[in-house]
Amino acid sequence: MARVRVATFNVENLFARFKFNSNTNPDNAVRDGWLVNESKFQINDEDAKSITGSLINEVDADVLCLQEVESLDTLKRFRSQYLGGRSAYPYVALIDGNDPRLIDLAVLSRRPITHIRTWQHLPAGSWYVFSRDCLEIDIDTPDGKGLTIYNNHFKSMMKKGATDGRAATKDKRVRQTRAVKEIVRERFGRHSTGQPASSRFVILGDFNDYRGPGSGITALTNWDEIQDVVRRLPNDEEWTHYWAKKRQYRQLDYLMMSDRLARDHQGVKPVIWRYGLPHRATQYQGPRYEGVGQNKPKASDHCPVSFDLDL
Repeated sequence: MARVRVATFNVENLFARFKFNSNTNPDNAVRDGWLVNESKFQINDEDAKSITGSLINEVDADVLCLQEVESLDTLKRFRSQYLGGRSAYPYVALIDGNDPRLIDLAVLSRRPITHIRTWQHLPAGSWYVFSRDCLEIDIDTPDGKGLTIYNNHFKSMMKKGATDGRAATKDKRVRQTRAVKEIVRERFGRHSTGQPASSRFVILGDFNDYRGPGSGITALTNWDEIQDVVRRLPNDEEWTHYWAKKRQYRQLDYLMMSDRLARDHQGVKPVIWRYGLPHRATQYQGPRYEGVGQNKPKASDHCPVSFDLDL
């Protein structure tokens, strides 16, 4: 067996944009088309994404699930510029999802990806259940038994014009978390025991909600066949996001696993990586990367969460 570090990270708008060099006439380029090359295709906000890259390198995950990535080409360029290229993460996947902002789910892996499935077309009335997707990823593991990961990015708590965005968007997260639960039960409920708890899977991502009254994610946070390993930390250390407008420190990013997998790693605690947070998040008093600002640049408005599995 060997260590397999699994992590989740909302990288906050990992975009690339065309930026014409000084000797290019934009009107001609739009009319005639252009090539995607180094002079015209650039990562947006390079200072911030350099810090994001430093943080990802520090996390050193074997399987890194990402949220808010624009495209596969963008992710590959980011990998090349900031993560050491293909040799660092030879396996990469992204499937365009439902979000009109083009913020998709992705995975970078040192372990072979043996199967990937999108659930973005799961219907809900006239539209789809998932705002982005639920990306189901099978990973080859050193013991040969494999690991299934469900990468998620649920509906935001923000809604234009709403006085209480969390309440106004709750129903969508309720449907999304219930759908993930049913997807997992459908696949692993056919196990010899008939219980997902005895299988090997991880549910992770940006759930965009927190526990307590009014929560829209209780279908997962209260499910007795999985464990949220972040709860192994002290209560005041569970937060993964700072919302400056309301000065709230909340856990929005989750790393949950089957009860069996969690019990097999009972003594292991997750790590929440905060080195890339802006200085406005004053509850964190630890070191930060050089160049991090009061508000920006920063690695992200979320913190990566990692967990070491012995597989």
